[in-house]
Amino acid sequence: MSDVAKKLDEPSGAQAIGSGIALNRADIIRKEGRLLSPAELTEALRSAGFDRYHIHHPFHKMMNAGELSKTQLRAWALNRFCYQDAIPKKDAIILAKSNDPEFRRKWIERIVDHDGNDEKGLDGGIKRWLKLAEDLGLDLDMVRSRKYALPATRFAVGAYIDLVSNSSLLVAVASSLTELFSPIAIGERVPAMLARYDYITEDTLSYFTPRLKQAPRDADHALDLVTTWADTPEKQADAVDALLSKCDILWAQLDALYHAYVSPGLIPPGAFVPPEGD
Repeated sequence: MSDVAKKLDEPSGAQAIGSGIALNRADIIRKEGRLLSPAELTEALRSAGFDRYHIHHPFHKMMNAGELSKTQLRAWALNRFCYQDAIPKKDAIILAKSNDPEFRRKWIERIVDHDGNDEKGLDGGIKRWLKLAEDLGLDLDMVRSRKYALPATRFAVGAYIDLVSNSSLLVAVASSLTELFSPIAIGERVPAMLARYDYITEDTLSYFTPRLKQAPRDADHALDLVTTWADTPEKQADAVDALLSKCDILWAQLDALYHAYVSPGLIPPGAFVPPEGD
């Protein structure tokens, strides 16, 4: 095994360079300057992304353990809607970056998955997420307005739109590779929530059922594109950095929820405040 492969195989994907400072997997690829094989790049992406994916966040773990109050779940649903609502916009930006009709025909499936198709009677992910919010007792006009979301949530979602808007097509596509880990999160979340929150039903969580098929389909497609397009060490490092940036964006959203609604419980002015006695 090469030195690069050995370093990429380390659990944290990091190489220490000083006190409190470490090279991430993208840094290592740039430092070594060797083109990884498609299999090595795939492993680098999977390992780096999984290490930083938000299933490791305390808020996510509390949700699965049944430790969140209904108020905290409402805050999660309301804030997460900002992200869900931005997904088809993000994908439209990615579509506009490509001159390849075949790519666009395939990528547009993602927009339909979230926006739905009234002519074909297909509900989209956004509508199903609003069902989740409604079942938790949230006013849908309040949710749709997005203005009661935490400021950090709105900034994080804006950062995602900026990332795909201001980057190459390769980086924009690579940023979507968090879908590699989505089935893991859903596979943990759905049975845990059904078992531990008696007011939540399978219908409430209907958003997640199609994602178990859609996310792997989309991740496989994006991964194939990334491993094909990233034909230099620098492009490979850019792809890993894009995935890490997306993981940071998802993590930041849960940081904001934890700070506002768990500990220390400091809700910013203008954000969703639970009714008294809730």
